Amino acid sequence: MTAGSNEEAEYLAKTLVLEGLAACVNVFSGVRSYYVWEGRAEEGAEVVLVAKTTKAIFPKLKARVLELHTYDCPCILALDVSDGHGPFMEWVVSQVAG
Repeated sequence: MTAGSNEEAEYLAKTLVLEGLAACVNVFSGVRSYYVWEGRAEEGAEVVLVAKTTKAIFPKLKARVLELHTYDCPCILALDVSDGHGPFMEWVVSQVAG
């Protein structure tokens, strides 16, 4: 995901973790984004968030981000993980399984 400010990114990250929708969210500030929006070339500072969750929980995470996000069309992507460190993967599942 991306957010327009550090404050919004931190709010999203904390909310997703505290609500059990993500086991962890990494926040990367200082990102420059270049894109075309509504026919105009745009650029600006953004903050990238990487939320660790499960495929089963992702629809709830996405719905919650859509409720909270200030963008009209937030970038929310699900990336399939083909492999990972077993104990970490198990920890993610335990954190979002409720």
